[in-house]
Amino acid sequence: MRALFSDTTPGAARRRALLLAALLLGALCTFAIAWEGTAPALTPQEKLEKTQGKLDEVREDSSALADTIAEQNRAIDSMIGEVSALRQKQAAVEAELAEKQAELDAATKALEKEQAHLERVRAQLQRALGVLSDRLVAIYESGSPDVVNAILESSDWSELAAQTEYLNRIQSYDDSVVSRVKTLRDEVTAAVQRLAANRAKIEESRDAVAAIEREVAAARQEAESRFAELKAAQAERREAMDALEGREEALGSNLAAISNQIASEGGPAPTGETPAPLTPGQEAQVITESEASAPASAPQVVKDVISAANAIAYTPYLWGGGHGSFESSGYDCSGAVSYALHGGGLLESPLDSTGLSTWGEPGPGQWITVYGNASHAWMVVAGIAFDTVGGPGPRWHSPWVSSTEGFIARHPAGY
Repeated sequence: MRALFSDTTPGAARRRALLLAALLLGALCTFAIAWEGTAPALTPQEKLEKTQGKLDEVREDSSALADTIAEQNRAIDSMIGEVSALRQKQAAVEAELAEKQAELDAATKALEKEQAHLERVRAQLQRALGVLSDRLVAIYESGSPDVVNAILESSDWSELAAQTEYLNRIQSYDDSVVSRVKTLRDEVTAAVQRLAANRAKIEESRDAVAAIEREVAAARQEAESRFAELKAAQAERREAMDALEGREEALGSNLAAISNQIASEGGPAPTGETPAPLTPGQEAQVITESEASAPASAPQVVKDVISAANAIAYTPYLWGGGHGSFESSGYDCSGAVSYALHGGGLLESPLDSTGLSTWGEPGPGQWITVYGNASHAWMVVAGIAFDTVGGPGPRWHSPWVSSTEGFIARHPAGY
C-alpha cells in the first residue's frame, strides 16, 4: 500500500504520465477552440455538432485517466480502512492506559492509607509496650502477690474474698496488656505485609502504564503517518480529477452556449435526458430514523438498497467505518452510503466521499441519487434521504437535512 503512492513506483509514473496527457489534451482543446476563430464561419448547428464530437472524443480519451482514478479510489479506500483500524487500536490502547492508570491511582491511595494505618498501630503498640514495661518493673520491685500469701495475711473470710478479687483483677489486667501487645504486634506485621504487596502492585502498574504509553505513542505515530499518506493520495487524485473535470466543463460550457444560441435563433435546442419524477405511491416512507419502508412499485434494487440502509441505520458514527470492509461496528458518511449501495448490488467495494462524486452516471436519478464532494456524501432513495448529518450516525431523514448546494449529483445507470 505504501509503495503505491511512492514517487519511484511504476504506478506513480503512469499516473503522472496520464495527468500530463490530460493537461496536454486540455491545452490542445483550448487551442482548437481558439483556432476556430480564424477558421471559416460555421453555422450554430455545425458548431454544436463539432463541439459535441470533441466532447465525446475527450470523454472517450479520458477512460485511461478514469481507470487511474478508479484505481486510486480503491487504494484510498483501503488506506481509510487501515487508518480507521489504527485509530480504533489507538483508542483501545488509550482506554487500557486509563484503566491501568486508575489501578495505579487506587493502589497508591491504598498504600497511603495502609501507611497511615501502620503508623497508628505502631503508636498504639508503643503505648502498650510502655504499659507492659511499667507492669513488669512494678512486679519486679514489689514482687508478684499470690493466693497463698493472701490467705495467710487475711484475718477473716471477707478480707480473703477481697484479696482474691484484687489479685484476679491484677492478673486480668496483666493478661489484657500482654494480649493487647501481641494483637498489635500481629497487626503491625500484617500491615507491613500489605504495604509490601501494595508497593509491588504499584511497581507492576507503573511498568504496565509505561509499556502501554509506549504502545499508544507507536499507534498514534503509525496512524498519523498513514493519515498523511492518505491525504497525499487524496490530493493526487483530486489533481487528476480536476484535470478531467476541467476539460469536460470547458467543452460542456461551450456546448451549452451554442445550444442557447440555437434556441435564441428559433432552432431546436438539444435536451438532455431528465429522470422522470416519482409519482404518488413511488416514494419511500420514513417509519423511524432507523427504518424506512420501500414502496411496493420500486425496483428490487431500490428495495435492497433501503433494506441494507435499514440494517445499519442508528449505528454509531465511526470515522473510516465501512471502509476496507463493509462490515463495521459503526459507519461514516461515505461508508454508510457505500454499504447501502453494496446491498443493492450497485457497488463492489466502498468509496470515500470524493470517490462517490465520480461514481455512476452524472446528475440525479429517478430512484437513487448520491450527493458527494471532498468532505461529505449522502444519498436520496425513493425521495427520502440517508445521511449521517443530524445524528451521531447514519439515519433516514424526511425532509432532507443536507442541502444539495456544493455537492455533485450522481446516480446508478437505470435508476
